[in-house]
Amino acid sequence: MKTHREIEERSLALARAIVAKIDDDPQRRALQHARAVCARWQAAAPAAAVAEWLGILQQDWRPIRAALLDESERGQRLRQSNPFCGVLTPQERWAIYRRFSHEQIAA
Repeated sequence: MKTHREIEERSLALARAIVAKIDDDPQRRALQHARAVCARWQAAAPAAAVAEWLGILQQDWRPIRAALLDESERGQRLRQSNPFCGVLTPQERWAIYRRFSHEQIAA
């Protein structure tokens, strides 16, 4: 069974991959995707975490990027309701899952 720390490390690795993908896209299309996801979530089931992301997503890329990579408790909490789902392909996401699965077996 994975510990909370292992889950958070995997979550941060996923966030880093998302950030890298957005950094490589001059149009930052994933930001529009995340804004649409957040709006849909908030319309379906309003929640404080989604409202917080809506506020973050109104900013420029730099503070959004910082929120995704924040290693504090706030960053950990934000990643639990990350609206960037769908930015990574299933193959990209599973490569990270496999990497963490293998690291757990090797430990």
